Amino acid sequence: MLRQIAVALTAATLSLSGWVVAGSGVGTSPAPFPATTPTPTPTVACPPALPITGLVTSATDTSLTISYSMLLTPPCGYHPPITVTLFASRADAEQWRDPVAEAQSGPERSGKMTVDGLSADTTYWFRFAAAERRDPYVGGPARTLPTSTCEASAVIGSSWNGGFVATITVRNVAAGTLDGWRVSWRWPGDERIQSLWGAVAEPGADVVAVRNAPYNGTLEPSGSTTFGMLVTSGATPDRIALTCGP
Repeated sequence: MLRQIAVALTAATLSLSGWVVAGSGVGTSPAPFPATTPTPTPTVACPPALPITGLVTSATDTSLTISYSMLLTPPCGYHPPITVTLFASRADAEQWRDPVAEAQSGPERSGKMTVDGLSADTTYWFRFAAAERRDPYVGGPARTLPTSTCEASAVIGSSWNGGFVATITVRNVAAGTLDGWRVSWRWPGDERIQSLWGAVAEPGADVVAVRNAPYNGTLEPSGSTTFGMLVTSGATPDRIALTCGP
């Protein structure tokens, strides 16, 4: 009987000892933590739009004025100021080779830049850059005006409810003799030429244009001539903006 009790106690002790070892983890390797997958950095998806757009809005014989609009901010776009650079050919512009002239914008995201010092009657292409980053857009062709050969000014004389009379003076401002001239303008309202003398009207809708008469087309340097017109109108304009050329 005592022997049976001793055997039972020994078995219980061994069972308890095994339970303590297993519970305490002594002599065993800890379970590994699950591997952590790094969170990828999000990629910015830039929309298929031009960060900068540009358009030539006016020209003289020595300058081009380019309007611009910055559509996006970094990382897809730019912050002002931006620089517009002119090139003599599209191939030069695409390769950013042999720039001709440039101008820089102000702090506005939309505005205009005027590039001066250009050659008359010449074609140019342009590119934009900001913070040393070159925009892919290539603008052009844009052409400067020919060198001015004449000037025209209008004086509105008598006027009444329904019309007025205007006298236009054409002056040669070139160094040589002017052999023929053309004056053009846009009416600000509903004006219409009723009669014209000293010039010959050209057909047209939006732009009014007249050329010299057969007897007053040749003007020496600093020489001038005039032509007149009777105009019907609902209101007399304050001025007529004229353009003169050969």
